[in-house]
Amino acid sequence: VEHAAIIRRKDSSLRASSVGFLLDPEEISYIVKLFREPTVLRHEGFQLSSTGYEYQCLRSDKNSIYGRVTDGPGGGAILVKTATLVILATYAANMFPSVCVETCETFADYFRDKGK
Repeated sequence: VEHAAIIRRKDSSLRASSVGFLLDPEEISYIVKLFREPTVLRHEGFQLSSTGYEYQCLRSDKNSIYGRVTDGPGGGAILVKTATLVILATYAANMFPSVCVETCETFADYFRDKGK
């Protein structure tokens, strides 16, 4: 995992993030809203201003969004929703996407087990 953030869905607030990985309030709201229209997301992709990249959506369902950088050095982003949180993790081109997916999904499962 290159960068990560934990966002509380209720008020779209940043609860924690990697050092230097800054998300502004508008981007946080945008990230929370991505889960509302998974079908549209699959066709249009998404953009994260904090990374400066656009992402092609590889998977989008009610709990997970996987994307890869469309232009640029490569890499991607994983977003996973729990009852109260959204976990965002990014990976660089020289990293294995499967490791980032496993880490993010396992972290989300931990929060789901805790009722969050």
